[in-house]
Amino acid sequence: MRNLNNTRHAFYFDNIDTYILLLIDDIYICVCRKEVAEYCTSVRGLTLRLLGAISESLGLDRDYVSGQLGSHGQHMAMNYYPPCPEPELTYGLPGHTDPNLITILLQDDVPGLQVLHKGKWVAVNPIPNTFIINIGDQMQVISNDRYKSVLHRAVVNSDRERISIPTFYCPSPDAVIGSAPELVDDEDRRPAVYKKFTYQEYYDKFWNRGFATECCLDMFKV
Repeated sequence: MRNLNNTRHAFYFDNIDTYILLLIDDIYICVCRKEVAEYCTSVRGLTLRLLGAISESLGLDRDYVSGQLGSHGQHMAMNYYPPCPEPELTYGLPGHTDPNLITILLQDDVPGLQVLHKGKWVAVNPIPNTFIINIGDQMQVISNDRYKSVLHRAVVNSDRERISIPTFYCPSPDAVIGSAPELVDDEDRRPAVYKKFTYQEYYDKFWNRGFATECCLDMFKV
């Protein structure tokens, strides 16, 4: 069991967070650094291709979304969900949206991810050799609600362990996030849904409220 930040929920999982850093002195034992670095580089390339496709789907220049992120940020987590003797009493992670821009999820063959669809929790069954792409809160803002951030959770079971590896792609802390001007038109009844903010402002608000089912985006609506 572990708690994260200020949340009042108890979670039945453990994880390792990794960040891309420049190590001047090689003082740590290298177990899988090369493989992790190669994976992170490949996922970054995939993410940038996805951002280009999303930009074009909105009628924007291909580089628009990536151009709103400042220096960009990326980190990866390795989540381990052990078998739980009483899975009905807890969650791996309770329902939440991701505060970042987009999440690339790699998981094993054990079900556990669920998304909220039409008011019901629906299992996302694993498909071998695929990624799951989660739209995050920042993409919902930039697209002025055309793309929706996904409310999701992780459940546990009593029989099998589960491993998932999400990569979170983020704006830099000082990046100013707002709806793309091309997607805002007051005369066409498409006003901006959200006021502008820095990613740091949003990130702080998100974690200060803990894992709450209500979307943090509501706090930034116009």
